[in-house]
Formats: sequence, C-alpha cells, structure tokens
Amino acid sequence: MTQPKYKRILLKLSGEALMGEEKYGIDTGTLAQIASEVKETHDLGVEVALVIGGGNIFRGVSGAAKGMDRSSADYMGMLATVINSLAMQDALEKLGLETRVQSAIEMREIAEPYIRRKAIRHLEKGRVVIFAAGTGNPYFTTDTAAALRAMEIRADVMLKATKVEGVFTSDPTKDPNAKLYRSLSYMDVLQKELKVMDATAVSLGMDNGLPLVVFDLTTPGNILRVVRGESVGTVVGRVPTVTV
Repeated sequence: MTQPKYKRILLKLSGEALMGEEKYGIDTGTLAQIASEVKETHDLGVEVALVIGGGNIFRGVSGAAKGMDRSSADYMGMLATVINSLAMQDALEKLGLETRVQSAIEMREIAEPYIRRKAIRHLEKGRVVIFAAGTGNPYFTTDTAAALRAMEIRADVMLKATKVEGVFTSDPTKDPNAKLYRSLSYMDVLQKELKVMDATAVSLGMDNGLPLVVFDLTTPGNILRVVRGESVGTVVGRVPTVTV
C-alpha cells in the first residue's frame, strides 16, 4: 500500500457538498460517501480534521445582502455549520471512527469547546476532529476558519473539496477554453483574483507557508489520491504557476 504523503490534514468541505442532488439540506447518501472516503484516508494512518461550511442551510453573506444585520446573519451561518458537523460526526461514527466536534461557540451539551491542545491530542489518539462554528466571529468565512485551524493544529496540508477538477483560468462551465492550473502561487491567486478561497484565508496560508490542494470531491477516491501525493487538482503554495 502506498504510504501517505501527509501525516496530518485538514479537509475543508462546503455545506453544498453535503447536498448531493438535493436543493437544500443534507443528502444522507452523499454524507455517507464522504464519510467512507474520510475513513479510507484515516485507515492509512493519516490524522484527519474537518471544517464544514453551512451554505446548504444558511449563508450569512446572503442573509446580510437581503437586509439582515451582518453579525446576526453570520452567527446563524455558524450554527448551520454545527448542524453539518454533527451530521458528519454521526456518519463517521457509524463507520466505527472515533470523532470529536469542537465548537468555537460554546454549546457543551452537543460539542466540546474549541481548545487547540485538546484538538491536537485527539488527533494524536486517532480521533477525527470536526471544527464547527467557524472562528466564532462574524465577518470571517469558514475558509478563513479552515486556514486558521489548519495552522493551529500544525496540519501538513489543507485540502479544499470542490465540484470541479481544481482551479481554472476562468469558469470552466462557461468558458470551453479554460485551462486548469496544476500549481499556483498564493500571490498569483490574490493578483489574478481567483476564487480559490477568500482573501483572508489566502493571505493566512501565504504568510505561514501552508500548502493547499484544491480538488474535485465528486470523483470517488480523490481524497485518498491527494493524500498519497498523486497529481490531483491544483496545488497552491510557494510553487511556480503552471497550467495544463
């Protein structure tokens, strides 16, 4: 069996990734499939942490755009991430994995409070840790929360799961001539205004040398391929920019 390239990873999932073909909420079949791939990765001996967005239930920015107070809308979005985290915890535990949900907003009845040292200890003991409620602050996205948590737990890489192959020169669904970036520097992501992650998350990753791999979650086995170091998706970091 191929040895993993990374010992500790943080996997960032969008809330929409849990929807499958549904228009809203959580598709249990899709949830089970993702959990199965996380288990395969964990079975390689990789320490796995997750951050899941809440856009399948409520998106703070959208609420604010429709007239809601931005802070209130963002807090609602954070609560949506907790729902998704608990759903993922249930799916993983059905497969026999030990998990812990740590929330940036205290809610002791359903999740541990986020404590960095405790999270690292859980990972060292082979538990999957799911970070919920973003950073606990409004005006910060779950992309930023993922970058922050990845650095706090000293992850070797952050994986961002999407519905396309990686990062393209333009929208591949609209431009048939769009080219896939095989690698990208963080600076190019900022300068070209590529929609990889929000600018705060990109800046955090760049300043702290955190590598990022953007890949297609809809292709079964891709999480495992990335962890094994296969050429999948787009690598973002201190690397030259290369297209294919």
